[in-house]
Amino acid sequence: MTAALERRVTSRLATNDRNGLAATPRIKLTKRRIAISHPDPQAAERLLAEALGAADVDALHGILRQLVKASAIGQKPDESNLAYMISMMKSIAPKDSIEAMLVSQMISVHMAAMRCACRLACTDDLPQQESVTRALARLARTFAAQVEALSRHRNNDERAITVRNLSVQDGGKAIVGNVTHASVVVSTPVPLEMATGAENAAAPDARDWEHARAGTGQGADA
Repeated sequence: MTAALERRVTSRLATNDRNGLAATPRIKLTKRRIAISHPDPQAAERLLAEALGAADVDALHGILRQLVKASAIGQKPDESNLAYMISMMKSIAPKDSIEAMLVSQMISVHMAAMRCACRLACTDDLPQQESVTRALARLARTFAAQVEALSRHRNNDERAITVRNLSVQDGGKAIVGNVTHASVVVSTPVPLEMATGAENAAAPDARDWEHARAGTGQGADA
């Protein structure tokens, strides 16, 4: 008699988020509508909006519709894929509308990349392998660029300034930050004696003018 294998669970998945709120409601897909599975519709929309970074109800339902389309398998939306995508967006925690759009694109690109990886693993046709490999490489580069864009957007207003070995004497002032130096024309001071001598050398004496005028007059008379 063969004993049935028993599966032991060593840890439990958390059902609540870090802030102690209830778990994100799951989405039920029907042929005509997207239904939120939760006893309190308003609380469900609030939890989903916080998870997806939606500013209001219209933004929430817009993001959900886009995620539903991106979750499709064989042109049919898949609830498991949708739940995974919502969970990934919640873990990244978009903080504004720009991040919500960018993160949803990141998740969709990741899903497309995984589909390409599946096709690459399931085909033995060499031309198809090359085509899928190129598509997978483009999607991977796009995902990396999106991650970098998200990081730049989040760190745009958080420029750190590091100050090392700062020493200010009594009566001095220290400026921390970007300093723009204006162009200043500095003239070298000339000693008074040198300036006086230069002026005396440049200005002719009144007697020299008289001699010059007298000489000119004699020359003219001659």
